[in-house]
Amino acid sequence: MRGAVSRVVLGLHRSRHERRLLTGALDLGVTALDTSTNYLDFRSHQRLARTARDLLPKFMLSTKVGYFPGPDGTEHSLDPVRLHAAVEQAAKDLGREPDLVFLHNPEHSLPETAPRYHDLLAQACATLDAAAAKGLCAAWGVASWDPTSLLNLIDTTTPRPAALMVRAGLLVGARTLDAADALTKAWCPGGVVWGMSPFGGSTSAPVWARIDPRVFLQEGSLLSRVQAAFRAAYHLPEVDSVAVGTDEPAHLGELVGALVDEVDERTVQEYRSLLRDQTARAVSLPEAPR
Repeated sequence: MRGAVSRVVLGLHRSRHERRLLTGALDLGVTALDTSTNYLDFRSHQRLARTARDLLPKFMLSTKVGYFPGPDGTEHSLDPVRLHAAVEQAAKDLGREPDLVFLHNPEHSLPETAPRYHDLLAQACATLDAAAAKGLCAAWGVASWDPTSLLNLIDTTTPRPAALMVRAGLLVGARTLDAADALTKAWCPGGVVWGMSPFGGSTSAPVWARIDPRVFLQEGSLLSRVQAAFRAAYHLPEVDSVAVGTDEPAHLGELVGALVDEVDERTVQEYRSLLRDQTARAVSLPEAPR
């Protein structure tokens, strides 16, 4: 089970950052923890250090930089000076250097494909690469909610991340799934790929009562619908680990238990083909008369 558990990342998005959650995760063998500078109203790092400083060395700890407090709320920036300062501050606030720092949703500052946006992305990646070389983190990666625009902004001169984080699961569209696959192949071959948001935000959303994800599992599975949806997320797209948020160790334990079952890969491929067909039909439909 240890190998399976290493494929689960405890994400702290919308989490209360309670110590019992972290101790519960460790009891389950879940030793990967993911947060971000902007989580918990930009207080995630300080809260972790205050409530669980002694536990943090037991985790493979990742965080993200790219969002900053602004005059009108949260703002996004790829400014190299701000990014470097954010990585430095993360290590200071956490009381230890993160194992992995993701560049958080760079597409938010890259609205279109253009030479200057290629340069902006390359400079941001070079900043994180330099931070890792300096010892402010062990490695760096890119977390992207919508990787479609990034494909046209990278080339052989763009620093390569050690890891990618992309959306995963049954609620991800064909365009995003294909973009994640292509980005992994072009930019992070041989690297680590994490999935995120496997339930699209909530396991209580009405969609999960209308569909039965157990059709994606091999025959004989006894998993619940929630467990099956989580298990299928590892193949939509293909990822090594999945980051999932919860405040209940029992829920985390259910998801860990889901990894004992196997997915029917043929069903997954048929599903992706259906998604592509549906997307193609939607694009080709003539505009309705006005």
